[in-house]
Amino acid sequence: MSSIVSYWSLNFARNSTATLQGGRRLYSRCASSRNKSKGRLFSWAPTTLKNNAPYGGFALSKAYRHTSTEEDDFHLQLSPEQVNEVLRAGESAHKILDLISGVPNSVLRFESNQLAANSPVEDRRGVASCLQTNGLMFGIFDGHGGHACAQAVSERLFYYVAVSLMSPQTLEQMEGAMESMKPTLPILQWLKHPGNSIYKDVTSVHLDHLRVYWQELLALHMEMGLNIKEALTHSFQRLDSDISLEIQAPLEDEMSRNLSLQVAFSGATACIAHVDGVHLNVANAGDCRAILGVQEDNGMWSCLPLTCDHNAWNPAELSRLKKEHPESEDRTVIVDDRLLGVLMPSRAFGDVQLKWSKELQRSVLGRGFDTEALNIYQFTPPHYYTPPYLTAEPEVTYHRLRPQDKFLVLASDGLWDVLGNEDVVRLVVEHLTEAGRHKPDLAQRPANLGLMQSLLLQRKAQGLHAADQNAATRLIRHAIGSNEYGEMEQERLAAMLTLPEDLARMYRDDITVTVVYFNSDSIDAYYKGG
Repeated sequence: MSSIVSYWSLNFARNSTATLQGGRRLYSRCASSRNKSKGRLFSWAPTTLKNNAPYGGFALSKAYRHTSTEEDDFHLQLSPEQVNEVLRAGESAHKILDLISGVPNSVLRFESNQLAANSPVEDRRGVASCLQTNGLMFGIFDGHGGHACAQAVSERLFYYVAVSLMSPQTLEQMEGAMESMKPTLPILQWLKHPGNSIYKDVTSVHLDHLRVYWQELLALHMEMGLNIKEALTHSFQRLDSDISLEIQAPLEDEMSRNLSLQVAFSGATACIAHVDGVHLNVANAGDCRAILGVQEDNGMWSCLPLTCDHNAWNPAELSRLKKEHPESEDRTVIVDDRLLGVLMPSRAFGDVQLKWSKELQRSVLGRGFDTEALNIYQFTPPHYYTPPYLTAEPEVTYHRLRPQDKFLVLASDGLWDVLGNEDVVRLVVEHLTEAGRHKPDLAQRPANLGLMQSLLLQRKAQGLHAADQNAATRLIRHAIGSNEYGEMEQERLAAMLTLPEDLARMYRDDITVTVVYFNSDSIDAYYKGG
């Protein structure tokens, strides 16, 4: 990704294609990719982007990413308006207006966006409030080997966390309602749903397993329930266990069996933040990341990382892996900076081919599945001796929010591959500064239609109408459009957005970003209130 994508490089890729029968020209894989693909184990076949693209994809009539690589159909130029249309298609924003004990929520608002490289996009995102306990949850889910696992985790993990945080009394109410076949208490309110579900036909199975989980929590006879760290850790591990068990259990419905298989054999990393007043807890498994933007009393900005990437470049993670396996595997557990030479992240949901024994894999796959049609690849890495090699256990970080903590950024590794932590903080600060500068001070002047029209004309003349209103969009724009000196190049940005589907993933990954803004006055009130 650090290499500049220019018209020259695209023309080079086009001229390096092989001519197939019928005269079609397809891009060869000779172009070098600086992007770290997560897993060699999983191949990806591009599919046509349809008008109603599911699972977070987008469809536009004026601007689109090319699915054809015919030389006559390949046009590189996008107008600035078309660039904005593509970049802003996945935008989402929401203001938080809830009051907690008469005090405004510590979260002011959030802004989010997503840009696909894979088709369909493999990233997911979600935002929800816990209705039976206090707290907002924000999540980023980065899939690999397909979107199935990321979709399932993004839909289900928040429910496991919310149930884990419930008091025994609330869980008893839930169980009583189920036993008497009455409606259960609502668990979540989605502020940003992960997207159109493909799991509606197996929702009853998922609810059954969630119920078994809260029954087991009740059986523990705890007076106070789990603390937040225990709740997050158990939720990650329990959901991953359920994903594994669901495909091992006999399912009569063919669609349910196929979906469960795709979820278990694909994978997803996850990073979620739970905010309850001044209490911020972040749980991370994999290489998504969360950072805080902090403004000190002297006005200077700094970055506070809240997660560590789980991969071969993390010494603590490398040490953990070696301790969990025999000394004879020290040189084979990580090969070419990948887990068993296959996977970049060392923690993830799903990916049962790196967790199950060889015998269990053969037993499950031998039940008559059409693995080729389902995109399931039967592959056992070399030196596969002592599974499991992969875990979904998260690292949980606690941070007590202070008035100087201004915003939180969660993003998939598609952003962090090309932007450093400090770069991300700087870009969000620039966004906030510009937003404040461009906001008219109507308090000093009467607001009338003539004044508003004048302000709009001034903005148009200054080109401010093109400024991003969403900080996540600004981050994505700079991630794919900046050169090696950090300067925005419109030619590069347009070229990156017009890469055909079979070429885009070689230069960039799916990028998903959520920016959470904190209410400093509310946080200050928490401290003053005792």
